Amino acid sequence: MNYWLMKSEPDEVSIDDVLGMPGRKVAWFGVRNYQARNMMRDTMKTKDGVLFYHSSCAEPGIAGLAEVASAAYPDESQFDRRSKYYDGKATREAPRWFNVDVRAVRKTRLVGLPELRSHPELEDMVLLKRGNRLSITPVTKGQWQFIVAKLLDK
Repeated sequence: MNYWLMKSEPDEVSIDDVLGMPGRKVAWFGVRNYQARNMMRDTMKTKDGVLFYHSSCAEPGIAGLAEVASAAYPDESQFDRRSKYYDGKATREAPRWFNVDVRAVRKTRLVGLPELRSHPELEDMVLLKRGNRLSITPVTKGQWQFIVAKLLDK
């Protein structure tokens, strides 16, 4: 089993939004970074754990727990000329962008960056590395266990 931190802007899709969707599930669309795409396409498996992270907002942080709910499949937004995620070089025969479905498990208290940085157990977390801008990052089993056991339900 793998573990991930996946960032979403809450004004686009929040943990509350996903909890209210049919099946508590959303397509993780619009990823336009090759490294993040490759993680979804090549490494993510159903049932992998997800830290649902609210980003680009007044209070960024881990807002809930989720799981990968599907294998990767072509992101439909790349074909929609009206979408801000449209990619004119993508074709249905050769899609460039993929997504997975993510199922919300539960909302948690918000765990922000200052709190995450305050724990030596998390010092190697990719999210906390200087210059990291990826919307999807791997989380180690130890980091996952520490966050879930010690931080989310305080």
